[in-house]
Amino acid sequence: MPKENLKTYLNNHLLIGDGAMATWLYQLGVPIGICYEELSLSDPEIIRTVHRSYYEAGARFIQTNTYGAHRDALARHGLQDKVERMNRAAAKVAREAVGDDAYVVGGIGSIIAGRVRDAQQMDTYGEQYEEQASALLAGGVDAILLETFLDLDELLLALDIIRPLTKLPIIAQLATIEVGRTRDGYTLTRAFSELKKAGADVVGLNCRMGPAEILRSIENTVVPEDTPLSVFPNAGRLAMSDGEYSYASVPQYFGESALRFRAQGARLIGGCCGTTPEHIRMMAQVLAERDPLPRVNPVITVKEEERTPIRIVSPERSKGIVDTVRQRHTVIVELDPPRDLDTEKFLKGAAALKEAGADAITLADNSLATTRMSNMALGSIIKTKFGAEPLLHIACRDRNLIGQQSHLMGLYALGINQVLVITGDPARFGDLPGASSVFDVSSFDLIRMIKQLNEGFTFSGKPLKQRGDFVVGAAFNPHVRQFDAALRRLEKKVEAGADYIMTQPVYDREMIERIYEGTKHLDIPIFIGIMPLTSSRNAEFLHNEVPGIKLSDEARARMHAHEPGEEARREGVAIARELVDMAMEYFNGIYLITPFFYYEMTVELTRYVHDRSAAALQVQK
Repeated sequence: MPKENLKTYLNNHLLIGDGAMATWLYQLGVPIGICYEELSLSDPEIIRTVHRSYYEAGARFIQTNTYGAHRDALARHGLQDKVERMNRAAAKVAREAVGDDAYVVGGIGSIIAGRVRDAQQMDTYGEQYEEQASALLAGGVDAILLETFLDLDELLLALDIIRPLTKLPIIAQLATIEVGRTRDGYTLTRAFSELKKAGADVVGLNCRMGPAEILRSIENTVVPEDTPLSVFPNAGRLAMSDGEYSYASVPQYFGESALRFRAQGARLIGGCCGTTPEHIRMMAQVLAERDPLPRVNPVITVKEEERTPIRIVSPERSKGIVDTVRQRHTVIVELDPPRDLDTEKFLKGAAALKEAGADAITLADNSLATTRMSNMALGSIIKTKFGAEPLLHIACRDRNLIGQQSHLMGLYALGINQVLVITGDPARFGDLPGASSVFDVSSFDLIRMIKQLNEGFTFSGKPLKQRGDFVVGAAFNPHVRQFDAALRRLEKKVEAGADYIMTQPVYDREMIERIYEGTKHLDIPIFIGIMPLTSSRNAEFLHNEVPGIKLSDEARARMHAHEPGEEARREGVAIARELVDMAMEYFNGIYLITPFFYYEMTVELTRYVHDRSAAALQVQK
């Protein structure tokens, strides 16, 4: 082991880092999908082989096999109780594999990584960083490496937790999706400055980008004085051919890039995804016998917008039902898109609801995982054709994050800004049970990310030239055994940024009062769901087969007294009017759900709400 402290050594020397652990394991025949970190326990020799390969190629900075050896990642494999043992073992295996002239560095990866940040979980992240770092330090590492952090805020949290644990050097490396800016919107100049203040001894970049884009990033970044710079690029972009993964950058190109990084003042140079011992060998050969060069920072002549993007601010559009419901009783009516290519009946229903005074028409997003016509297309049509206000459901099920952001940008272009975020039923319950359910994010995550568009940032953290103006709703199902737990879940949605709430249909005063008492502390509107009954069979189904929904004996008897058909539906509307009367005592928001496309029923109820509201205002005058 070198006598000098790692940071002291970097002040006067170049240091070659190792390459990718997972890439080399994959090439050695280890399949994708298993827990690579666990191999330090079950097959330590293969991990020694990887470390030794990089050491023999010229690397003298060896990372432990612990990138994802924190409780959150290990829990996916049922290994969450082996954090300490696994990290200690990894440090021991790395030390045994290389010579005393190499630095063995404890690697800790981002917990959030490519997922969406959950502010409510940040405290638990801190506990996990402390647990992993403590085990690595006990294992005898020479330094701690924090790598592949997309968000500066998470990296600062990790530093805040780990810095008091040790006087050993800490290397803090960000991974950026956009050149020069973190996912949470900071310029690298600002980010490196904050990392230095928080106690990082070395700052740098790794992963996500190849040599060219990382070079562009550091060329335009001010690195704090007396702070060594590290770079660990990917071997270009990932490709897949004939079922095999590969990266484009060849070892010779990496050698040429190493010289460019040296010219930018980098002191610690290694590789990330896709790099092999040959990539590292080429860099080591090119940089052999060369001294480091001083870092010459770029001159920043215009003060950067370091967190808030420069943009053209959008004209403020109406907040629609949220503004309206604070002033008067407001009606949202759900009308499901058709399962067919024929839109005639749907458009007749939408026109009738608009004429009846519906304040918004809400369109489900392939409800019950059953394929229906795009609610985006139909929402645009009814807005253009009838002047109706569309309110679109957005399910987490059907689109990955790329598709979700693209979908929302399309809605913005169409002038549709009212949405309801729902989880969505799994695809296996629908008409195409073999389809994939995406679920990249939860409803909480998606609410936060839509509100991030309103702040002027894409899902990836890239600044936008315009802010979004989305009004975001959340769903509430009161028909659960643990009502208090459902309320806590609802509160989390409000904390995530929900602007209003729409409930599942209710059928009795007791539930309406219970919802009122449970939500009256929330400072956002609640829309009570009411779905008229269509027949005795419909009533019995809801009462006996839908969890949590219970109809009164009186309501069931009233529906049972009528044969299926128009007469039964009239009775269903009569019962719904009584529920509307109850709901209007407590809430301004009424959410009518059209059953089986009998839009005439919700047209009548829409008129009833407005007539009753107008009459009440007249009495007040």
